[in-house]
Parts: sequence; structure tokens; C-alpha cells
Amino acid sequence: MQVGCYDAPMRKHLLLSAAGLLALAACDPKFNWREIHGKDAPYTVLLPAKPATMARPIQLGNARVTMSMTGAEVDHVSFAVGSVEMPDPTQARAALKLMQDALVNNIDGKTKTLPATGDAVDIEANGTPAGGQPMLLIAHFAVSGNRAYQVIVLGPEKEVVREEAATFISSFKPN
Repeated sequence: MQVGCYDAPMRKHLLLSAAGLLALAACDPKFNWREIHGKDAPYTVLLPAKPATMARPIQLGNARVTMSMTGAEVDHVSFAVGSVEMPDPTQARAALKLMQDALVNNIDGKTKTLPATGDAVDIEANGTPAGGQPMLLIAHFAVSGNRAYQVIVLGPEKEVVREEAATFISSFKPN
């Protein structure tokens, strides 16, 4: 046997090992997608990291409601689902606009509304909060029964990966 030469089974093993290492290197460990089921609201969604959940009272128009939020952050970009339960479906539909306006105002943004589907609204907003850096908000607002949902990706404009935002938002399913 010559030095530096490998027999056929060894070459095959080395090639398979190298291919496996390349495949692992190609994976982006930043986005560790997992299916999440809402704790306080009925929905499923894919989140790109381990989520945290919180609930707090907010004023939404004339109604004092509890907003439940479940979200995760990757590279300063937040992926979150928020929901509120309203007294009836009409108020839930009205809550969508209030939720949308509050989020856009938080980044002092300008909105681009995308084509609507039923009771759902999709938007993109660019803004720069006072003293801050340019931000991008990509959001989906939907109603299911008495519940209004906001599904958002929010972060520094340069950090938001549109493909990852699309994966997250398209995975949202109210139950």
C-alpha cells in the first residue's frame, strides 16, 4: 500500500464524512424552528428559538383587555404572536386596526399594506424611532371568533431576513 492512498471503502467513508460535515456547516443554527401552541390563545406557529410568554393588561380603544404575547428573538429581531380576546367578533375586527396603528407608531413608521385576505391584513412598515436605527416591521393581523391576533417580525432593517419572516408568518394557524 502506498502512503496517502486509501482503499475504496475508506475513500467512501471519508467522502460521506466530508459530505456530512458540509451539510452541517450549511445549516444556520441561529434559526432553530419549533412548533409552538398558544398557551392563552388557540393557535400554532413556528418560532425560530425558545419562546417566552407573557400577558399584560392594555388599553385597546375603549376596551381594557389582556394581551398575551409569545415570542422569541434571533440577532436582535423579534418574532412574536400577540392576541386579545374581545367581547364579540365585530370588536375583534376593530381591534386589528388599533393593534396595527400601535405597532407602526412605536417605530414612527410608514406603512405599506399588502393585499388583504378575508379578515386578515398584512403590512410592512419602515421607521426610525427617536434616536434609534432604521427598523422594519412585517406583520399579519387576523381574527378568529372573538380573538384578534398580531403576528409580527420586528427588528433592525439590516437584520431582518425576509425568508425567515415569511416562514414564521405563513406558519401561523389560529385553531
